[in-house]
Amino acid sequence: MAGVTHPAGRPCRSLRAPPGRRALTALALTAAVGAGCSPTPPPESGALPLQPAGEIALPGNGSRFDYESLDIDRGLLFIAHLGADEVIEVDLGARQVVRTVPGISQVHGVLVVPERRRVYATATGADRMVVLDEDTGGVLAQGPTGHYPDGLAYDGKRGAVWTTNKLGGSETVFDADTAQVRGTVDLGGEVGNVAYDPIGDQMLVAVQGHSELAALDPDTRTVVWRLSLPGCEGGHGLALDPADRLAFVACEGNATLVTVDLASWQAPATDPVGRDPDVLAYDPGTHRLYVAAESGTVTVFDQTDRHLTELGSGHLADDAHVVAVDPATGHTYYPVTAGSNGSPTLLDRIPTP
Repeated sequence: MAGVTHPAGRPCRSLRAPPGRRALTALALTAAVGAGCSPTPPPESGALPLQPAGEIALPGNGSRFDYESLDIDRGLLFIAHLGADEVIEVDLGARQVVRTVPGISQVHGVLVVPERRRVYATATGADRMVVLDEDTGGVLAQGPTGHYPDGLAYDGKRGAVWTTNKLGGSETVFDADTAQVRGTVDLGGEVGNVAYDPIGDQMLVAVQGHSELAALDPDTRTVVWRLSLPGCEGGHGLALDPADRLAFVACEGNATLVTVDLASWQAPATDPVGRDPDVLAYDPGTHRLYVAAESGTVTVFDQTDRHLTELGSGHLADDAHVVAVDPATGHTYYPVTAGSNGSPTLLDRIPTP
């Protein structure tokens, strides 16, 4: 399926890189001062430790966006536009949309794997996983999932892609090249997100229906451990800090973040976050964790000595429930249904100095 290119405006962006980050490239500087850039919107909640770095216009209607995934080296961001049944590709350096890939029914999850030049997307409306060519947007393969596929994870050691079947209560495991199904793991209840832990060589899954974090053996595709998460109602969002052996689970039922110690397999801490937390993003360079909620609240934490400290929390924008972080620059990106001009927009934010 060929991609369709859409033009987009060039918003102004901050010319100051956040502390400890590389200088902005010449391309980014050119984009920042180029003709036709639009003014930076006013700051959001003063409690939020972020400042505006511009907006990038997104195509399509003002319907719901879902997950996004970043190819850091190429500066390409892939966004699931769920309500429009399409994946949007954004060039962050040029600050414009490259193409959209239509026809992916109710697309929820999207995951780019740069080493394979592939993008994987869950077509929730068709209960399928779709493989796209990162360079062209063409559909290369697809395969059947369980009911209501949502998030995805990549296991590079085995060349496998895992999809979370939220309402089916299972994980479907695919060959990353052919989209052939290798197996299914039944988790016995509604399932949240999945992530590959490269240090522990295990898959971790938030079992939403039981408020648990499960560890799965990726070779045998069996559950080897289940950890109950006290104080968590409906664990859905999941992010890892593999090097420091931490997992973070967002509990959408009671606006809580649970930190799990993967070394001791305990859940020693909980923290409040915005109402209905959804997507999490962790920056291993700055040790910052971003929690985006359906309420539009974003909460930012610092991780030091394996302990989280809240840096601030506030309302970013309505429907700002998705976040991706670029660890090379510190920028975070939030697709929203209406930016400062009332149209679909990708908000670009950097940490407040």
